[in-house]
Amino acid sequence: MKLVIDVRLINNSGIGTYIKNIIPSIVDYFDDVVVLGDPDIISQFNWSRNVKIIPFRAKVYSISEQLLYPRRIPVCDVFWVPHFNAPLLPVRSVKKMVTIHDVNHLSNPRYFSYIKRLWAKILYKNAAKRSNKICTVSEFSKSEILKHFSIDSSKINVIYGGVDQSFANKKTGKIDMILPLNYFLFVGNVKPHKNLIILLKAYNQLKTELKEIYKLVILGRKDGFITQDTEIFNYIEDHDLIENIHFTGYVPDNQVSEAYRNATLFIFPSLYEGFGLPLLEAMACEVPVLSSDKASLPEVGGDAVLYFDPNDPFNLKEQIIRLLSDDKLRLELKQKGLQQIKNFDWKFSIKKHIAILKKLG
Repeated sequence: MKLVIDVRLINNSGIGTYIKNIIPSIVDYFDDVVVLGDPDIISQFNWSRNVKIIPFRAKVYSISEQLLYPRRIPVCDVFWVPHFNAPLLPVRSVKKMVTIHDVNHLSNPRYFSYIKRLWAKILYKNAAKRSNKICTVSEFSKSEILKHFSIDSSKINVIYGGVDQSFANKKTGKIDMILPLNYFLFVGNVKPHKNLIILLKAYNQLKTELKEIYKLVILGRKDGFITQDTEIFNYIEDHDLIENIHFTGYVPDNQVSEAYRNATLFIFPSLYEGFGLPLLEAMACEVPVLSSDKASLPEVGGDAVLYFDPNDPFNLKEQIIRLLSDDKLRLELKQKGLQQIKNFDWKFSIKKHIAILKKLG
């Protein structure tokens, strides 16, 4: 069986984590694996020595990507795209598999321009209708796909992502970021659906003495995003929170666990997530988790999380105070978190991916 995989997103935050954890075992299992991407990036991974690399640097979602796909994809049994940007034109693969992590562009159109919404709809529809198998990361995402497209539900395979307790013990090497002594942690890029504004409003409602003790650390890129996000930076300036809010910017994978380990609380106010890996990462680091009760987050968090309404900053503020003042509850959430992560293991995910690919090939 010849398997071709598009790995261009390997260094992205969410999808990159998924690819990095799945690909090594896929390469070990199958004899003939070809990957598409930037050779300079791919060659940094040990597994790259066991694959053929076809240079493919076209920007994801671009027209050039779609025009080049038929020329770059060799004759193969299965072509797998770990995102919804599957080829629109005919390619030389017998079967196609796609991973659709969420349908954010369709479910939350207000966050995107008309052109981005239209192009995304074309790509989603193509991926859903023309792929032989669809992988997705939660029952929530499966229901979202079925809500937008009339396809056979048996075509969709729910495969959870994973994390394990060793995440908390990753060697960090030299730490480039400077963290406050006490802080609440948010992990994610500054995009509208991440709903950081509600966290800022809730934090601002805390008493001055609490804000003096606990800072708010935002781990993730803050620049280069769409216009709506200026609301966040305006809010910080208008409410004199500049000294309280710490943006780390991009943090290398081997340093992320350091930020989790030292946090007092992990807070995730997102309105829309296909999976919500940061919840599991925080649990693995034994940090009490406060999470939005929307989308896939209750599915991932189970009873190991204290939930709040992500549209109500007062509710979030009250939950923060509750957790800070209840030692027993914090300990209980830490213990439940270590149990919860046992349900989400990359080993399970890898086995399911291999089984589907074998069946396709």
